Amino acid sequence: MKRNNDKDKNNSLSGFLTALVFLSGLLLGGLIGSVVTLLLAPQSGQKTRRQIRRKGEDLREQTTDMIEDSAAQVRAKTHQVTTAIHEQTDALQQHGQDVVDEGRERFATVVKAGKTAGKAAVHGD
Repeated sequence: MKRNNDKDKNNSLSGFLTALVFLSGLLLGGLIGSVVTLLLAPQSGQKTRRQIRRKGEDLREQTTDMIEDSAAQVRAKTHQVTTAIHEQTDALQQHGQDVVDEGRERFATVVKAGKTAGKAAVHGD
């Protein structure tokens, strides 16, 4: 059950990264399309350069915002995965300790029974 949960988390992270790559491609395609449109539009070179500069600044701002948002989401997802791993590690560690403690108790019971049986055999009971 825990493995399925890990797979779901990995698939979710993989899907997020795929969406991030897709959005990056979409933004790059938009920039290229805008530049081509401006270069082919019938207007003065100075006006075209000004528009390209403005579009570039707008795109840089949008890209920066998207990267910051994506980085925050990746950090949050990483924190979730790390927390889940720590919780599972703690649970496994506790389970291991419980198994060891139970084994010690059983061993002590067997040793005590063996000592009792040994004493009885020595005394002829």
